[in-house]
Formats: sequence, C-alpha cells, structure tokens
Amino acid sequence: MLFFAALALLAPLLPIPNPTATDWMLVRKPPSAAHWFGTDELGRDILSRMIWGARASLQAGVISVGIAVAFGVPLGLLAGYFGGWLDQIIARITDAMLAMPFLILAIALAAFLGPSLQNAMIAIGISAMPVFVRLARGQALSVKTEDYVEAARSIGISNLRIMGRYILPNIFPPILVQATLTIATAIIAEASLSFLGLGQQAPEPSWGAMLATAKNFLTQAPFMAVAPGIAIFLVVMGFNLLGDGLRDALDPRDNG
Repeated sequence: MLFFAALALLAPLLPIPNPTATDWMLVRKPPSAAHWFGTDELGRDILSRMIWGARASLQAGVISVGIAVAFGVPLGLLAGYFGGWLDQIIARITDAMLAMPFLILAIALAAFLGPSLQNAMIAIGISAMPVFVRLARGQALSVKTEDYVEAARSIGISNLRIMGRYILPNIFPPILVQATLTIATAIIAEASLSFLGLGQQAPEPSWGAMLATAKNFLTQAPFMAVAPGIAIFLVVMGFNLLGDGLRDALDPRDNG
C-alpha cells in the first residue's frame, strides 16, 4: 500500500514518459529495456500509465469511502441515539439500498450522473453509505445505554455533545476498520466502472480502462493486461490485510 501510494504521489516527479503520449512506431511492443511493461495499442508506455492510474484508483477509493463515512456515520448515529420515527425512516431507506447489490447500484448511479471519475466516486460513495449507516446505528444503540452516557445525560449535557464526545469516539474503531475494508471494495468498483466506460475517461489512465483495452488484444499482446491486473490485486489485498490487522489491534477482546 505504501509503495503504490508513493508511486501515485510521486508520479509527476518520476522520470517516466508522458502517459498520454502516443507513438505509432511502438504499437503493442512487448516489454523491453526502454519500456519495462511494454506499450499499448497506441504506443503509450504501460508502466507510465499504470503509475498514473494508481492516482485515479487510490483517489477513488479514499474519496468515495470518505463520502460514505461523512454522510453514513452521522445518519446512523442519529438513528441509533434518538430511535423512534427517525430511526424507522433511516433504517428502512438503508434496508432498501442494501437490498440492491453494491456494484449494480454504483453502475446505475454512475450511468445516471454521467461518465467521469468524479461522478464514479460519488456513485461509489452513495452505494457504500448504507454499510456505515447500519454499523454506526448498531454501535450507537449499544453505547448509548452505557453508564457514562447515562451520567452525562443526567447532568444536563446536550444530546449533540453526548453524541460527539461520548458516543462517536467509542464507535470509531469499528468504523475505521470498515472504512479500510471498504476502500478495497471501492477500488474494485472504480476499476469496474472504468472497465465499462463509466469511470476515468480517455486518454487519462485508469487500471480498469487499461484492462478494458487489454481484453481486445489478449491473443496478440497479453502483457497489456498483466500490469494493471496485478496492481489491482496487490492494492486490494493490501487494504484487506490492513483492515484485518486493524480489527485485531482494536478489538479489546484480543487485547486482554
């Protein structure tokens, strides 16, 4: 994860070719000393496009999950803390959204908003939001009955301050773990949307768009699919392992 994050951040400073520069004399050339991962159907350097594509994939993963957390956690916190009709409305809307497969909902929203990386991030963020609503609601329902919350309520502390000072910090660890795991899902979703033409638009590089192009040349130039495919696999695996590690580290039952 740190390796790919460094590549994404340092892409403008690295001595690599322009990822959008075409060269018709280098169309679908295999890996060589000049082009380590070969060139694509327009003669563009695949290594350069993979490095710049990391920016799109990581940006989509982090920002889309940020959107989901920013809207989902407050809604879940309100539903869990206040209960009643507010809880019923939020819970039913959340259940309706969870009834639709995550990727299908993201595709529908991205198609409605229009093809672009920004719209893809919004679509993924909205699609991932119900998970955080339900998680925050369940955690808030558990924490709001604790003695320290009852004590704070008994001395007249406002509901908003109780939620922000006493409940939110205590439900933050599972939300952090879920956010880390959801980033991996969001990266796959962004690659899927770009593969379908609903994410990053040409000529800007994206791992999903690179795979969409590579599928047309699997017999003539299979190397075109190797780099973006391995990159997606490694980044997603990294975020999943990080999420599992955080879950083990933040679980008080495992810490004695």
